[in-house]
Order: sequence, then C-alpha cells, then structure tokens
Amino acid sequence: MEQLKHECGLALVRLFRPLSYYEEKYGTDSYALAKLYLMMEKQHNRGQEGAGIACVNIDAPAGTEYMFRQRAEGKDAISEIFSEVGPEWTHSKLFMGHLRYSTTGKSGITFVHPFLRRNNWRAKNLCLCGNFNMTNIDEIFGKMVRQGQSPRMYADSFITLEMMGHRLDREVERNYIAAKERGLEDADITKYIEDHVEMSNVLRTTMSDYDGGYVMCGLTGSGEMFAVRDPWGIRPAYYYLDDEVFALASERAVLQTTFDLDAEDVMELPAGEAAVIKKNGSFSLEKILPKKADAGCSFERIYFSRGSDKDIYRERKRLGEQLTDSILETVGDDISDTVFSFIPNTAEVAFYGMMEGLRERGLQVRSEKVAWKDIKLRTFITEGKSRADLASHVYDITYGSLRPWVDNLVIIDDSIVRGTTLKESVFKILDRLHPKKIVMVSSSPQVRYPDYYGIDMPRLEELCAFRATVSLLKERGMDNVIRRTYEECKAELLRPKSDMRNLVKALYEPFSVDEINRKLAEMLRPQGMEAPVEFVFQTLEGLHQACPDHPGDWYFSGDYPTPGGVKSVLSAFVSYYDSVYGAE
Repeated sequence: MEQLKHECGLALVRLFRPLSYYEEKYGTDSYALAKLYLMMEKQHNRGQEGAGIACVNIDAPAGTEYMFRQRAEGKDAISEIFSEVGPEWTHSKLFMGHLRYSTTGKSGITFVHPFLRRNNWRAKNLCLCGNFNMTNIDEIFGKMVRQGQSPRMYADSFITLEMMGHRLDREVERNYIAAKERGLEDADITKYIEDHVEMSNVLRTTMSDYDGGYVMCGLTGSGEMFAVRDPWGIRPAYYYLDDEVFALASERAVLQTTFDLDAEDVMELPAGEAAVIKKNGSFSLEKILPKKADAGCSFERIYFSRGSDKDIYRERKRLGEQLTDSILETVGDDISDTVFSFIPNTAEVAFYGMMEGLRERGLQVRSEKVAWKDIKLRTFITEGKSRADLASHVYDITYGSLRPWVDNLVIIDDSIVRGTTLKESVFKILDRLHPKKIVMVSSSPQVRYPDYYGIDMPRLEELCAFRATVSLLKERGMDNVIRRTYEECKAELLRPKSDMRNLVKALYEPFSVDEINRKLAEMLRPQGMEAPVEFVFQTLEGLHQACPDHPGDWYFSGDYPTPGGVKSVLSAFVSYYDSVYGAE
C-alpha cells in the first residue's frame, strides 16, 4: 500500500561466442543489448528514479573510445538511455545495466549508476554499479584518508568506486612488475597485464572492511566483468550460465522470462562470493569473504520482488493462509456477514492464500474487489487541504460491494509501515461503504525497526508501530523506560561496535502485539470515521515458516545481522530522543 523506495535492480550480460553466431541463430547481432533491455524493463519495479547502462568494446583500436556509459533520470529513463546507444556499441559483448531507487535522499544525474573511473590504461578503467547500502562508510572514508587519498565526495557509491579503483591500480602494478621481470616491453607488458588481472584480488582487498548489504557489479576497460554479494546474503543476485551467455539479475524470474528458462536453470550467487568473467571469457565463482550469516532479506519475498517467481508466489500465498485463524477470531461466527478483499496490487497473492485457508476449513466465504489502485494523481496544488484531499484519492472503492452496516470487511495488505496511507486515504474511502467493522490484515509482522541495507525504510519515528509503542509508554506513566533506553543506548554506542546490542528492543517489551494493535487502530482511524477498526498482523514464526530460506527479519525483530546495523538503530533512537526531548 505504502510505496517504499527500495533496493535497486541490476543486469549483466556477457557473450561468449562471435557475434556472427548470434546473428545466425537469433537473427540479430545486437543480441546482448536486446537481452539487457528486456532484463531492465522486467525489473522496472525496482527503480524508477533513474537508470544507466555501460558496455565495453574489447576490440576497439587505440585512439577510439572503448567504454560507453549512458545515464538518465525519471520514469522513462530506460527508453531514453537505450535510444542513445549508437551502432558502434550495439555489437558489444559486455553490458551492464542499473535501475535506481535512492536510499540516501540524494538526487541528480551525478548519483545515477553506473559510476565511471577513467584512465589511459584500459585495465585501470573501472565502471561500477550496485544494489547496496553501507553502514560504515565513515570508517571506510577514514581508512582512505589515512592512506593519503582525498575522496571528492562523501557517499558510499563514490567512495567504493575510488577504493576499488585504488585496489585495481595495485593489481595492475603487481602484474606490471611481473611482466618486467619476464623481460617484456611496451605493448607486450599491457597484454600481459590484461591477461593476468585477478579481480578476485581486487574484490578481497576492497570489500573486506565493508559492513552492509550489497551486490556490487563492475566492468573494466580491458574486459573483466564481476558481481560480488555481501557475506550475509542480504541483497539478492541470480545468474544463468551456458556456453553462449552469462547473465545476472536481481530476481530469478527476470532471467527465466528473458532467456526462457526453468527455475532450476538459474543459480543464486552465494553469500560472500563473486561471479568473475575474465577478458578471455572464462567464468569462475570466487570466494571473496567468509560467509558470516544467513540473512536473506524477507522483505524481498513479501513486497519487493516480482510475484511471478514460483517460490515467492508460494510464500506469499502461505503468508495469507497462515493468518486465517487470527482473522476468524476477529469476526467470530459472523462469516456470512463478512466480505474478504485486498489492497491492490502487491497483496493480491496473499489474499488468494487467505481465501484458500478459509475454504480449507470448510467455510463458504464472500470475496469482492473492494479497493482499486487509481491512476497516480498529479498534485498540482502544492499545499493546504486541497493537496491532502487529492492525496487521499490514491485508492477508489467498488460502490455496492458491501451491505451497509451489515457486512464486516476483512482487507489484507502486504505490510503496514508508516500508516499514513491508511489514515489519510484508505480508511476514509472504505468507510464510505459503511462496513460494520474493518479488519485490517498485514501479511507481514509489525515493522518496528528501520532498514539500513538498501531499502529506503522510514526513520524510526516514522514507523507507526514505534509511534504506537511510545504513546503507550507515555499513557501508562512509563516515561522512565524511554529515558532509561536512551541512556543505555548512549552508553552502548561507546562500546566496540562488534559488542553492541540492540537495546531499542526494550521499548517494546512491556506490551503484547495485541496491545500495540489496539493502539494502532486508535491512532490510524481518522477523525469522523464510523466503522471500528481492528488489526491482524503476521507473526514472526509465521513469517519464517512461509519464507524459510530468507530469515533476515531485522525490520520486525530488531535482530540486525551486522554490527553496523545495530549501531545505526542505536544512533537512530538517540537522535530521535534528542530531537524530541532535547540533547543532553
């Protein structure tokens, strides 16, 4: 319901055969470019703020351009950048694409991937893009400064480009020394370097100090290609490999659709490992960092990824089915006077699971398409009540779908994060149907903590579950819990980062989920609304049963997989307290 700006989309294509092979077999010598375009369009859901592509012409003669990059902003960025690819680049064998959602709030073409580091030596040219957010960029920046570097910008994208570029320079120099020792001269040295660059060395020395979730992809001017995944397995990456092509994307179903594959044909890039394709086309999986945890992002499964993936489809249905008993408790024996529906569009699959769960219990239930996602309204009025009124009409309803004052309405969504869309739009519009009661169901648990690994999850104080909990503490005269948590968080931030604990959890401990649910109903029910509201949330246990292979649940549990995540949430609560109560 509440659109979250989130992790970016990645696409890599590397051809292994002569271009004439693809022209003869597939009728085009722009095979790689066409596949890249399709992969990016199929991941448009992952980034609508900007897009960029890059490619390398391995055979370009000296004095001509051998790396191409094009970037654009806006929802039509994909079409714009592909229209700028000239004929001299359509026949390349190496392509890289990126779709951007900002997780930093920074905008402008400067911040659109891929990023490019130029050099006259082809092997030292580096083009980089990623789906990532680093929690310790301050430490990385400090390390670079101690080494004598002076990064031009304080942003994880630029700092990573410079850090990796520096390590690439060292790898080239290592091979330069080896070539000289072999008695090679001039262009023979260059050829030796390009044939012997080991990107695994570059990645190990670059990524060893990073804390965060990432999939980092890159090209070098000499034709190396790579993709490396964080050692916690937080951010997703999948690849396909045969004797014709290597391709990588952020979602498995994208590769299945693009290359007409079965799910079993697509491999997941292991945590802490890199897919590396050398200039000569040889492929290898390289262990870059030891695997540190099994923390695959569960929000990918609930919300972000395309539901056409067979496992995600099954998991979302399971999330809905598991809520059946809790839903029935809220409506009691009133099934004949209850209508079941969903908030479009990402909650639709969970709705199917919910309905299957009800019917498996032998219940005859009624379902209707009660809510409709309207076209995106242009808020040409910039302030005041008129703008708020326009924003409240993001959704529309099916008039006559309920019997007024007779039917309960059970309506499911995939997640409830800020709660603002519920309060400002959804509840007001649903109340026009005059339901006897609205049961608002979330197929995910209460979102209690921000994300720091690449999803633009709101700040702590914007999360409705956090606001409800703080309100309960104040109402019950438990302000001392807030104060004590603040003092303990400040003290915890003085400890070594590896020893820090998420003490923000203490705020939630005095209350049951049901108590917070009731407070949410009170907070999010708009003034003047007639129908009472109840909330039903997925449980943590239910989440893990439905998504057993993606146990990363820090937004719900507060169990951050990395020390940087723990430090970030401690700092977030301290900042919140200082802003509300005044810094001490």
